[in-house]
Amino acid sequence: MSGLFDEKGKLLGSASSPIQIWKEGDCIEQSSTDIWHAICSAVKSACTLANIEGEEVKGIGFAATCSLVAVDADGSPVTVSHSGDSRRNIIVWMDHRAAKQAEKINSRNSPVLQYCGGSVSPEMQPPKLLWVKENLQESWAMVFRWMDLSDWLSYRATGDDTRSLCTTVCKWTYLGHAHMQQMNEKDSRDMEACGWDDDFWEEIGLGDLIEGHHAKIGRSVAFPGHALGSGLTPSAAKELGLLAGTPVGTSLIDAHAGGVGVMESLPETNSEPEENDNEAICHRMVLVCGTSTCHMAVSRDKLFIPGVWGPFWSAMIPEYWLTEGGQSATGALLDYIIENHVASPRLANRAASQKISLFLLLNNMLESLMREMQCPFIAALTEDIHVLPDYHGNRWHRSPIADPKAKGVVFGLTLDTSEKQLARIYLATMQAIAYGTRHIVEHCNANGHKIDTLLACGGLSKNALFIQEHADIIGCPIILPRESESVLLGAAILGAVAAKKYTCLSEAMKALNAAGQVIHPSKDPRVKKYHDAKYRIFRELYEQQLSQRSIMAQALA
Repeated sequence: MSGLFDEKGKLLGSASSPIQIWKEGDCIEQSSTDIWHAICSAVKSACTLANIEGEEVKGIGFAATCSLVAVDADGSPVTVSHSGDSRRNIIVWMDHRAAKQAEKINSRNSPVLQYCGGSVSPEMQPPKLLWVKENLQESWAMVFRWMDLSDWLSYRATGDDTRSLCTTVCKWTYLGHAHMQQMNEKDSRDMEACGWDDDFWEEIGLGDLIEGHHAKIGRSVAFPGHALGSGLTPSAAKELGLLAGTPVGTSLIDAHAGGVGVMESLPETNSEPEENDNEAICHRMVLVCGTSTCHMAVSRDKLFIPGVWGPFWSAMIPEYWLTEGGQSATGALLDYIIENHVASPRLANRAASQKISLFLLLNNMLESLMREMQCPFIAALTEDIHVLPDYHGNRWHRSPIADPKAKGVVFGLTLDTSEKQLARIYLATMQAIAYGTRHIVEHCNANGHKIDTLLACGGLSKNALFIQEHADIIGCPIILPRESESVLLGAAILGAVAAKKYTCLSEAMKALNAAGQVIHPSKDPRVKKYHDAKYRIFRELYEQQLSQRSIMAQALA
């Protein structure tokens, strides 16, 4: 997807183009060639829709999933697939083929692991690299560069192989704080990669990646938004329909671009005095709510939080430590709950005939049901339904429990197969997701954060009931951005910084982020009392699961 923004941060036009994906069991693969062609097509379409000529574009930034790209010395794709298909040269972020390799790496207990919640996930790059070395020796020998997808896109656009502190620190165990003394423009222009821990790579069996000053995984790194090379190469510019030399900023992971696109979206009446700005941003957490949810907060101090990723230095906003929590399945879980209910096809047909989304139809049904059952408030419709939302585990070391074996629970089922009952289960699931967020916020605050405001973006943030339940359950206001495509805005901000429209990322965020609606928690004390009780049950559901797991393990011993 591509978007074009003006100097006030307003979206002028956006377009998307489909991409290929191959799924076989735990293996999920894509093609970098296919993704590049899709981007070129989307960029041209967005310019056409915005009625903007290519030469009017002043800067470009890329944001992508943290997937692993393999290319040879000519930049051609190298297969990472058992199929041997050379197109399939990307191991997608959510691919879990490297679970055993992750366990093997974690058993080494390397000091770098303390900066990713205590252990690596199969979704990070070291386990995936180890899997390729152990399973596809021919590919391993051919690869000249291993890259994060967003770094590969900026490399494809500029020919500059400088990596982002966002990708390397968050997904490759790079220690960004090795660069703490290099914050001025002169020092940061050409930062040699000094944050790799060579002992770690040797220890896990990937010592060959140290060769040539880490040439295959990154010899130089830069802060997000740093101007790469001489901008767009003539060939990339031609493919994108833009001007050669257009500045390109160092990339971000997609969720982190969402953070950059919203974190300064404050209502004008709320704007803090200048001198508090450095501290004020530390009171906010961004929720990037889509298929899964990413929870991101920054701090001036290094905070180690058990079971949560980070602290990552300068991985999102330069000079701030990033803490990253997460829930594996949120939008995906709501879809699953709805689609697997017997009443779902009837509801889907009705939503289609009314030309509204299925979520809006369910939200409207819950309003009617509240009046019909004379409930004091909508949340009370779920007093006897309790959900634990860990259907996809409790994200690998990203949320407090960090238990990949955790399972989902729905407590309070009956033989009722009506649409009304589906609406109540949907509401209970939505509340469970919000209790999971409350758990992450409370856990971060207990370990040194001071979060009191949430900012939400992504597809789920468009669901008014989802956001209201979050505000009521967590007890703090939730700010929605004016522009709904926050990830695209975050990427555009990288381009604006690279083009020297702003002196730094923080300045660009303040200028281009803008608040939309602010959702406040309910003032009704009964709502708080109700959610406190349900939250207690939510926490107990997991404790009961641990106890049951232990009983069964003893029975099978």
